[in-house]
Amino acid sequence: MLDMPHEEFEALVADGLDSLHNDMLEQLDNVIFLVEDHPEDGSDILGVYEGFSLAERDVYGYGEEPDRIILFRSNLLAHCEDHAELVHEIRVTLIHEIAHFYGISEERIHELGWG
Repeated sequence: MLDMPHEEFEALVADGLDSLHNDMLEQLDNVIFLVEDHPEDGSDILGVYEGFSLAERDVYGYGEEPDRIILFRSNLLAHCEDHAELVHEIRVTLIHEIAHFYGISEERIHELGWG
């Protein structure tokens, strides 16, 4: 299993976000990206989107809590064999969770080869 300090992992997540096309990021509104060590339920998921997708939003604005995209450090490290695979998997996980923000279903994400 890979091991990496939290700060170094967060830097990889920031690099992953920087690698994404601007079109993917431009409509992200009131969304924060977080790194947590593992999900509270102990599952092996790599990331999660918590919030209301663009398709579900009605009136959304001032005073709303931000949506959250969370990447789970320990699960991603356990899932990957080496640094290159980790960089790739972080990017794939970011794309996957951002797709949920846009209202793209799990099935469609897999059809598109994004997860």
